[in-house]
Amino acid sequence: MIKLKKETEQHLLGSIQRYFAEHMDEEIGDLKAAMLLAFCVEEVGPTIYNLAIRDAQAHLQTQVEDLGGTCYEAEFGYWKK
Repeated sequence: MIKLKKETEQHLLGSIQRYFAEHMDEEIGDLKAAMLLAFCVEEVGPTIYNLAIRDAQAHLQTQVEDLGGTCYEAEFGYWKK
Protein backbone atom coordinates (compact mmCIF):
# COMPACT_ATOMS: atom_id res chain seq x y z
CA MET A 1 0.00 0.00 0.00
CA ILE A 2 1.25 3.45 -0.90
CA LYS A 3 1.40 5.82 2.07
CA LEU A 4 1.61 9.54 1.38
CA LYS A 5 3.16 12.10 3.68
CA LYS A 6 0.53 14.19 5.46
CA GLU A 7 1.70 17.41 3.77
CA THR A 8 1.63 15.73 0.35
CA GLU A 9 -1.86 14.39 1.01
CA GLN A 10 -3.10 17.84 2.04
CA HIS A 11 -1.63 19.40 -1.10
CA LEU A 12 -3.26 16.74 -3.28
CA LEU A 13 -6.63 17.16 -1.57
CA GLY A 14 -6.50 20.89 -2.29
CA SER A 15 -5.55 20.17 -5.88
CA ILE A 16 -8.48 17.77 -6.32
CA GLN A 17 -10.89 20.30 -4.87
CA ARG A 18 -9.54 23.04 -7.12
CA TYR A 19 -9.79 20.76 -10.17
CA PHE A 20 -13.44 20.03 -9.45
CA ALA A 21 -14.20 23.71 -8.90
CA GLU A 22 -12.48 24.84 -12.11
CA HIS A 23 -13.19 21.98 -14.51
CA MET A 24 -16.34 20.31 -13.22
CA ASP A 25 -18.11 23.43 -11.96
CA GLU A 26 -18.71 21.62 -8.69
CA GLU A 27 -17.40 22.15 -5.20
CA ILE A 28 -16.43 19.02 -3.31
CA GLY A 29 -15.66 18.79 0.36
CA ASP A 30 -12.75 17.29 2.22
CA LEU A 31 -14.40 13.88 2.61
CA LYS A 32 -15.19 13.42 -1.10
CA ALA A 33 -11.73 14.66 -2.09
CA ALA A 34 -10.12 12.26 0.41
CA MET A 35 -12.18 9.34 -0.88
CA LEU A 36 -11.25 10.13 -4.49
CA LEU A 37 -7.57 10.45 -3.56
CA ALA A 38 -7.65 7.14 -1.67
CA PHE A 39 -9.23 5.45 -4.69
CA CYS A 40 -6.67 6.90 -7.10
CA VAL A 41 -3.73 5.97 -4.88
CA GLU A 42 -5.01 2.41 -4.46
CA GLU A 43 -6.24 1.82 -8.01
CA VAL A 44 -3.96 3.96 -10.21
CA GLY A 45 -0.89 4.32 -8.00
CA PRO A 46 0.50 0.80 -8.48
CA THR A 47 0.26 1.10 -12.28
CA ILE A 48 2.17 4.39 -12.28
CA TYR A 49 4.69 2.96 -9.81
CA ASN A 50 5.28 -0.10 -11.99
CA LEU A 51 5.76 2.07 -15.08
CA ALA A 52 8.28 4.21 -13.22
CA ILE A 53 10.19 1.12 -12.10
CA ARG A 54 10.25 -0.22 -15.67
CA ASP A 55 11.54 3.14 -16.93
CA ALA A 56 14.24 3.18 -14.25
CA GLN A 57 15.24 -0.40 -15.06
CA ALA A 58 15.48 0.41 -18.78
CA HIS A 59 17.57 3.49 -18.06
CA LEU A 60 19.91 1.59 -15.74
CA GLN A 61 20.22 -1.28 -18.22
CA THR A 62 21.25 1.19 -20.94
CA GLN A 63 23.83 2.70 -18.61
CA VAL A 64 25.23 -0.73 -17.68
CA GLU A 65 25.43 -1.80 -21.33
CA ASP A 66 27.45 1.34 -22.13
CA LEU A 67 29.71 0.98 -19.08
CA GLY A 68 32.59 -0.40 -21.12
CA GLY A 69 32.49 2.55 -23.49
CA THR A 70 32.20 5.27 -20.91
CA CYS A 71 34.50 3.79 -18.28
CA TYR A 72 37.42 2.58 -20.34
CA GLU A 73 41.03 3.50 -19.78
CA ALA A 74 43.66 2.53 -22.34
CA GLU A 75 46.22 0.13 -20.94
CA PHE A 76 49.96 0.15 -21.27
CA GLY A 77 50.05 3.81 -22.27
CA TYR A 78 53.26 4.81 -20.50
CA TRP A 79 55.59 4.33 -23.49
CA LYS A 80 53.18 5.95 -25.97
CA LYS A 81 53.64 9.38 -24.36
